[in-house]
Amino acid sequence: MNPMILIVDDDAAVRSSLSFLLKRAGFEVEAVPSPGEALSFVRATAPQLILMDMNFTLTTTGEEGIHLLKQVKIFRPEVPVILITAWGSISLAVQGMQAGAFDFITKPWNNLVLLNSIRTALALKEQKGSQNSPLNRSEANDKFHFEHIIGQSAPLMKILGTVSRIASTNASVLITGESGTGKELIAEAIHANSAKADGPFVKVNLGGLSQSLFESEMFGHKKGAFTDAYTDRVGRFEMADKGTIFLDEIGDLELSCQVKLLRVLQDQTFEVLGDSRPRKVDVRVVSATNADLHQMVNDKTFREDLYYRINLITIHLPALRERKEDIPLLARYFAGQQCRANGLSEVKFAADALVFLQQLPYPGNVRELKNLVERTILVSGKSLLEASDFEMQYHGSSPAKAMKSSLSGMTLDAMEKQTILQAIKDNDGNMSHVATALGISRAALYRRLNKYDIPADNQ
Repeated sequence: MNPMILIVDDDAAVRSSLSFLLKRAGFEVEAVPSPGEALSFVRATAPQLILMDMNFTLTTTGEEGIHLLKQVKIFRPEVPVILITAWGSISLAVQGMQAGAFDFITKPWNNLVLLNSIRTALALKEQKGSQNSPLNRSEANDKFHFEHIIGQSAPLMKILGTVSRIASTNASVLITGESGTGKELIAEAIHANSAKADGPFVKVNLGGLSQSLFESEMFGHKKGAFTDAYTDRVGRFEMADKGTIFLDEIGDLELSCQVKLLRVLQDQTFEVLGDSRPRKVDVRVVSATNADLHQMVNDKTFREDLYYRINLITIHLPALRERKEDIPLLARYFAGQQCRANGLSEVKFAADALVFLQQLPYPGNVRELKNLVERTILVSGKSLLEASDFEMQYHGSSPAKAMKSSLSGMTLDAMEKQTILQAIKDNDGNMSHVATALGISRAALYRRLNKYDIPADNQ
């Protein structure tokens, strides 16, 4: 039996248009013009999904829609509700999301975006209603593309279980966690296990994009659109068509760029600079950040409507110190990679070496462990690595130990500046290595260099 969708809108033309679209897409449809009729319907029948307008009289406050939504959620809490609103009333839609709505669509709607949202809501509802047994590593390897994700700890397997359930949908995903926890690997796994796996996977570091370059980088430009635009440029969204776009460090995006991003995420259309013809794309959006976006919303540094648009599903990655049982597996994996890449003989780990590695705090998480293992292999030249080998390399590159006696009485900013300077010295000015040693991204490192007036070529 086809899913049944209830349309609630006082505009007969809207009801007719939506009904035609949904029936052609294979859904059963019921349409009512008023909140009273909608409540009578949901009391007697449970639709699989509700499409709901937010205004039913001449007023445009949206209070009627919010009130109806709350009443519907009392009778049918499990039924997803998608709100339909005008672009200028997105703040009302945000209130609706806070009240329990699944998504919001702006008028005039994009048919593809609307149908994708409906199918995603129904797919997630079906999965939520089924009993899912915990995923084990053997099952994960047999059924899914998780070959680049190493570990079998309970926190990691819980994450892979979530990925296995939501990858096949078109839901937007927000991946959170400290720097170096593997957010990009999870994004790649979502893409590899999705219906868009044969399409492109396009990565964008939003933290490294200035306001002046944002539109050209994301949407592209035509030759002559601005000074120095000597050739046409294809934007990242167009590159990602029929695939997945990975928006890394989205918390670093400037406010002026956030509204431009929201528009393309809302209706999957954009305009190339120098070309007024709108272009449509079909992309899955996966975002990542190590920032607290909820707090940024409270601080008015991140748009609330964009926040709700990107985090339909949230996956939080634990720090490496929270899954210590995976450290031996990761260490051996990184050692194998390093030996193959440099034509070295197989390297093994003494028992005390693995114990030592599991005791470290890893502020830089998996990235820091990888760096430590690779450095120790190259410097020691040994085929059996012991705790003393790792201890020598760990402390040898630790800014904290080298400066411990000199930090007394310093301000927090002064400590941070001194730590960065020491890390630059320890890593011979290689900014990629400096960022890894400090456990932060390159974009975050460059912001701190600018803050403390430290030249990027400081040696």
